[in-house]
Amino acid sequence: MNPTGNNHDQMSDHVLVALRRIIQAIDLHSRYLTKHFGLTGPQLIILREVATSTGQSVGDVAKAVSLSQATVTGICERLETRGLITRIRAESDRRRVLVGITEAGLAFLEKAPPPMQESFIEQFGKLKDWEQVMILSSLQRLVELLGAKKIDAAPILSTGPMVEPENLR
Repeated sequence: MNPTGNNHDQMSDHVLVALRRIIQAIDLHSRYLTKHFGLTGPQLIILREVATSTGQSVGDVAKAVSLSQATVTGICERLETRGLITRIRAESDRRRVLVGITEAGLAFLEKAPPPMQESFIEQFGKLKDWEQVMILSSLQRLVELLGAKKIDAAPILSTGPMVEPENLR
């Protein structure tokens, strides 16, 4: 190892460049979806989930996509405004809101590309077990190094405004 620390600096620079490329790839995909289809990645994922079964509650959708119910409620409101889903109160429990996809929503899904994470999941699944474990452990270590362990994150690749976590204030 060079006593001046240049090798160490170069290695950390390479790691930071790789992280930046990942962030940019997610951002570019998100911009592409918004520009060409008018939806964000999370909106597309929720629309796809709503299409999987009729009469799901917003809470059921939130669990299925690993997002908070409040986030899913806001996204469902936007999807309903665009005519892609319907939201109705359950007869048995008026507090529950059931969501369903419209014909326009189904037509939209026919032409929409898959979310970025579907491609990732497919390619990641083709890796050998040891490669998957190595990637996961490296990323978990990066999360620790960046002080991001307490940031709540769903397995959805998208960019956008974030709320600053308590531990970083």
